[in-house]
Amino acid sequence: MPADRPSTMVQDYLKVIWGAQEWDGGSITTSEIAEMLSVTPSSVSGNLKRLARDGLIEYEPYGAIELSAQGRAEAVRMVRRHRLLETYLVARLGYGWDEVHEEADQLEHSISDRLLARMDADLGHPRTDPHGDPIPAPDGSVARPDAGRLSDLGEGRCGHIARISDRDPGLLRYLDARGIGLGTHLHVDARSEAAGVLAVSWDVEAEHRELDLSLVAAEAMRIAPDEHARG
Repeated sequence: MPADRPSTMVQDYLKVIWGAQEWDGGSITTSEIAEMLSVTPSSVSGNLKRLARDGLIEYEPYGAIELSAQGRAEAVRMVRRHRLLETYLVARLGYGWDEVHEEADQLEHSISDRLLARMDADLGHPRTDPHGDPIPAPDGSVARPDAGRLSDLGEGRCGHIARISDRDPGLLRYLDARGIGLGTHLHVDARSEAAGVLAVSWDVEAEHRELDLSLVAAEAMRIAPDEHARG
């Protein structure tokens, strides 16, 4: 790692904070950071103060955590590395989409910019990773699809899956085994808030399939809705 680059710890914190705000502009708490990075809340508080001191975030105890312009630039740089690595592992090395997150977490801190550029070119400069997350451009711009949570889609609506969170490898394997992936056209047949279930259907090679999907799982999926509901 170049001497002028932030430490691995700093990079991990910035990436987690940015990721929490990526899709919905939401905030993240110290306890959530602790859970995602497998550290104690007290150590998170201390490290956040350090990041604020170094001008990478804006933070007050018990207040919102916001990235500064400098912090955002470093976070997006790391996200670009992470998602390009995930894409390369799947496309060139035969990894499953459920296997690449932790591998990329390890590699993103050590790979050189030169090698990353070669991998990007070899892949044809992909715009999204294997889970549908946008890969930031070299200039830091991020082009997100117009896609909302599947869990928010109303009964009778349909659309194509644009993104599935990679936080739960078990969910990725579950969906893959049932023929659900990026681009799958799902229809919401019914929803039950009380049972926490979304009944969906889709077609795989002319075979019609149905599934009761938990709302928790549906929250991890982004869908680009069709303009009109299916009749």
